[in-house]
Amino acid sequence: MSLVQRPFDRLPRRAFVLATVLATTLPLGACANAPSFGNLFGGQDTTNLPDEPAEKLYNEGLALQNRRDWRRAALKFMEIDRTHPYTEWAKRALIMAAYSYYEAQDYDETINQARRYLQLHPGSSDAAYAQYLMGAAQYDQIPDVNRDQGRTERALVVLEEVTRKWPQSEYATAARRKIEVARDQLAGREMMVGRYYQTRRQFAGAINRYRTVISQFQTTRHVEEALARLVECYMALGIVNEAQTAAAVLGHNFPDSQWYKDSYALVTNQGLTPREDTGSWISRAFRRIAG
Repeated sequence: MSLVQRPFDRLPRRAFVLATVLATTLPLGACANAPSFGNLFGGQDTTNLPDEPAEKLYNEGLALQNRRDWRRAALKFMEIDRTHPYTEWAKRALIMAAYSYYEAQDYDETINQARRYLQLHPGSSDAAYAQYLMGAAQYDQIPDVNRDQGRTERALVVLEEVTRKWPQSEYATAARRKIEVARDQLAGREMMVGRYYQTRRQFAGAINRYRTVISQFQTTRHVEEALARLVECYMALGIVNEAQTAAAVLGHNFPDSQWYKDSYALVTNQGLTPREDTGSWISRAFRRIAG
């Protein structure tokens, strides 16, 4: 991260303006010696106690991070945002709060604070990191393949934004690795549903699922099986042209695959051979990816 853990070189403009206003208006309170409501009866006036310096709060937050007390660190950074808004300290503290919430595995707050940082500081050097934190928080909640994959889809959208807007950043490299896993997860879900339909001889539904894998997730490890399952489904339906095409494309791209050996045997046992129809959607899908 590009966070600088040192005092500022100059006073933020807003704080300077505020200090000037206070200096010019202070003489108006000539009766400053008069007791306030807080200390009217001799008690200590706590209503106007100054906030702790932002730098002190920030360093306390860093100390809590070093002790891996992530939640307290997040709260300390959020205190800066509350008591010293619109300052550079608040800007730094907000991204540090998002990171602390992430380490505390409070993913909802990670997303909330990272999104807020992006809204307030979209051109910041830490904007890529904030976007990545949002994606990582979604990614870490990806469920197993048997459950709804809505969170996986959301993680994919956020992480792809990192690679699109900040392609040369270190976070883009990390995002791409997570994108590969997320895409494989989505493909795995499609395969699972496709197999479910196929075992119940609902071949049209199964073909639609395998088609999604081939069209949208062709770079995942599931594409070999998807092609082989298409051979099975099309042969069961008697659509031999598409079955031959699926087998031919499988053999061309994965000649040593066990899935191809099984598909080749299935086709040849019916007196056919793998043969690609270049007009088939299967052939077009692979040409589009290759191109």
